[in-house]
Amino acid sequence: MNNPSLELLFEFLRFPSVSTDPLRSQQVGACAEWLSSHFQSIGLSSAVYPTPGHPVVVARNAAKPGRPTVLIYGHYDVQPEDPVGGWSSAPFEPEVRDGILYARGSADNKGQIFAHVRGVATALAEHGDLPVNLIFLVEGEEEIGSPNLEAFLQEHREALRCDVIAVSDTGMVAPGVPTLTYGLRGIAAMEVWVKGPSVDLHSGIYGGAVQNPATVLARLLASLHAVDGSVAVDGFYTGVLPLQEWEREAWSRVPFGEKQIEASTGVAAVGGESGFTALERIWGRPTAEVNGIGGGFQGEGTKTIIPREAFAKLTFRLVPAQEPAAVLEAVERHLQSQCPPGVTLDVRHGHSGSPYINDPESAYGMAAQKALQRVLPGVGVALIREGGSIPIVNTFERVLGVETLLLGLALPNCRAHAPDENFPVANFEAGMALNQALLEEIASAYRQKAGA
Repeated sequence: MNNPSLELLFEFLRFPSVSTDPLRSQQVGACAEWLSSHFQSIGLSSAVYPTPGHPVVVARNAAKPGRPTVLIYGHYDVQPEDPVGGWSSAPFEPEVRDGILYARGSADNKGQIFAHVRGVATALAEHGDLPVNLIFLVEGEEEIGSPNLEAFLQEHREALRCDVIAVSDTGMVAPGVPTLTYGLRGIAAMEVWVKGPSVDLHSGIYGGAVQNPATVLARLLASLHAVDGSVAVDGFYTGVLPLQEWEREAWSRVPFGEKQIEASTGVAAVGGESGFTALERIWGRPTAEVNGIGGGFQGEGTKTIIPREAFAKLTFRLVPAQEPAAVLEAVERHLQSQCPPGVTLDVRHGHSGSPYINDPESAYGMAAQKALQRVLPGVGVALIREGGSIPIVNTFERVLGVETLLLGLALPNCRAHAPDENFPVANFEAGMALNQALLEEIASAYRQKAGA
């Protein structure tokens, strides 16, 4: 292979650090220990901190006065590899094919965070020091919602004080296009159960005389959207910040649009709320999505029943300045108002996270743009929001009180959470260079702010 950094990344990827699987808890812990040892081998102090769940790894250099403190966040836990049959190679045996690294965690997030680690390793080997005071915080529970990280931040708030946070857990809009994400959608989850008769009923004997929970559920779900694709829930759009003209203009120039979405998803045509482009809907508009439906007979053939109950799992992606609790309450009121007599509705609120937005023209936002431009010259930096959610970014803002720079390295076809997850080797190498450029530009911005 003759690429020491890539060989080390292979070692990192071989740990099946699936945080949601209790049978792999030992492997998750072993991955944390390996990462901590690697931090120490490159000249950083490092420790593994236990939590009620999986451990947190914190590493740092020696702090010096007159320098900014930069916290780089990532996660070493990964999604399950299921369905295993969909992989072209073993998910935990990394393989490079045509310059693309295939493995679970290659893009989300081991490849991206390790690019930062190896960037620091290179700088320390060449210069013996860094231009900033640096903290790495790498957790093992991001894929299960980071349930213990906020308490960890609160407990170690003073030790983790910093001027800015950098995260590479997002994506690039296209190969070779430097991308800065300045906004994230929030999320609010819900389960809905429609309950009718006490047992499954014969659909011939009782059909037409009692409400069918599956039919009621279908109507309730259909009532969530208007014909134009907007969400038909009173109060759903309360607080939504309209898109600014500069955003719509900037996003119209992004080299990734409806045709690319259709090609990458396999759909015949994009769809959604009218009056907005596909990217505007993904990055700047809230949505209501049905994630799963169940109830009634699911086996082969026919079983003529009226099911006793049916359920659906819903999530709502939120934009600034929507509040998750208010959205869940509005949706629950809507569903209850649409529910007919003869059935009962059981609504259960799930996990949530607030949306995030930052000024890409802030001093450190501009530093990030300069770093991206240095590493990927020739194309302007794409300023985007992300359709997904990283709830911990809001926690950082609330607990540590600083902005987060989101510098993505994964490509749109990285297949995160799916079989054949992948990460270009060139992007891993660019990420190492980006780390060094970013720390230098942040140090420069800090000095300019101090001298102002």
